[in-house]
Order: sequence, then structure tokens, then C-alpha cells
Amino acid sequence: MAGLSQNTQTTAPAVSKGRERAAFLFLAVVLAPVLMTAAVGGYGFLIWMSQILFGPPSF
Repeated sequence: MAGLSQNTQTTAPAVSKGRERAAFLFLAVVLAPVLMTAAVGGYGFLIWMSQILFGPPSF
């Protein structure tokens, strides 16, 4: 068990704050709205197609 006590961590290269900020802005400004628009559009399409196939909801 002596091999388990050795430090085997590797150090990753430091990410600059500018690159981290650019990644955050890309995720927050571009990717999140695109994904949410696709999700809402997909749900609307699903409802639309179900109403075409099964008719509008009735009480």
C-alpha cells in the first residue's frame, strides 16, 4: 500500500481569466438562448403535431 501514498496529481495548465470570461459569455449569451429556443420550439412542434394527429384537446 506504499504506492497509494504517493502524490500522482497532474497539474493542468492555468486558464487565463480572459479565456474563462469569454467561455462564460459564450455560454450565457449564445449557447443558453439557442438551446432554450430549440427546447421551446421542439415542445411547440410536439404539441402541434399531436393536435394534428389526435385533434385539439377537449373537455
